[in-house]
Amino acid sequence: MAEVLIAIRIEPLEEGGYLATSEEIQGLVAQGRTVAETMEIAQDVARKLIDSCVEHGDRLPAKVAGALRRPHRGLTLRIPVGVKVKDDV
Repeated sequence: MAEVLIAIRIEPLEEGGYLATSEEIQGLVAQGRTVAETMEIAQDVARKLIDSCVEHGDRLPAKVAGALRRPHRGLTLRIPVGVKVKDDV
């Protein structure tokens, strides 16, 4: 199984909750009530986007394509998360 580190950005929303996006996987947008829930949803969205690329023969994001060149039986994503805290504002 291959593992890929994908950077995502999590930002607090004015109306509450958090929004996750990624410059590394186009179309990755996830929203949750907590940071942990948002990370979990972002991982699921990333897997589904990658699965869709594979299924339809679409071009994979560069980071993912590199990991897939190695023999494996699946794909596990690790996503480092930067969280904006009030002192950073």
